[in-house]
Amino acid sequence: MAAASGASGLAAGYSGAQLATFVWVGQGMLAVVLLWGWTELADRIRTGEVASDLLRPIHPVTNYLAADLGRAAYALGTRFLPPVLVGPIFFDVYLPTRWFTGPLFALSLALAVVICFGCRYLVNLTAFWLHDIRGPMMFWALSSGVLAGLYFPLRFLPEWAYLPLWLATPFPSLLQTPLDVLVERDAAGTQLGLVAVQLVWAGLILAACRLAQRRAERRLVVQGG
Repeated sequence: MAAASGASGLAAGYSGAQLATFVWVGQGMLAVVLLWGWTELADRIRTGEVASDLLRPIHPVTNYLAADLGRAAYALGTRFLPPVLVGPIFFDVYLPTRWFTGPLFALSLALAVVICFGCRYLVNLTAFWLHDIRGPMMFWALSSGVLAGLYFPLRFLPEWAYLPLWLATPFPSLLQTPLDVLVERDAAGTQLGLVAVQLVWAGLILAACRLAQRRAERRLVVQGG
C-alpha cells in the first residue's frame, strides 16, 4: 500500500497514512468481523442436533447472533487492539480529525459484525438442503475476501465497478465501509450515508435469515430426526 501511494503520496484518494491505517486496522477487524471459519450451525444440522435449537424459547437467529456479538466483543480486546497498537510504531498512521468519526466507526463496526453473521448464517443454513456446505463455504470465502476490501481497497477499482458493488451487495459493508469511515476517506455526509447503507443491509440480511430458517423448519426434516 505504501508503494501504491508512490511519489505523489495519494492512491485512489487515500494518503499513505490512511492506507497504513486501512491495513493495520483491517487486520485487527478480521477476527472481530470473522469472515470465515464458523460452521457450528451447519454441523448441528448435519448431525440432527439442531432439533434441540428449535425447541428453545429463543429464536435460533437471535440465539446465535447474541453469541456472535459476545465473541466479537472479546475479539476486540484480544485480536483487534494488538495490530492497532503495533502499526503506529512502524508506520505513520492517520488519526481522525472529526469528533464523530470514533463513535461512527464503532457503530459501523458493530453493523459489520451483524451483517457478516447474517451472511455466515445463511451459508450455514444451506446444510438443510445440501448437508455438505463445503461448496457454499468456498464461494463465501473467496467472494467475501475479494469484495469486502480485504486484499485491496475497493476504491482502487473504477467507479462504475465499485459503486454497484457497494449498493447491490453486502460485501463492502463488512470491511471497506468501516475502514473508509475511520480514515475519513469521504466528506461527513458520505460517511453517514455509508453507515446508513450498512443499516439497511443489516435489516435485510437478518430478515433473510429468519425467512430461510422458517422455510427450512416447515419444509425439511433434519438428518437424524
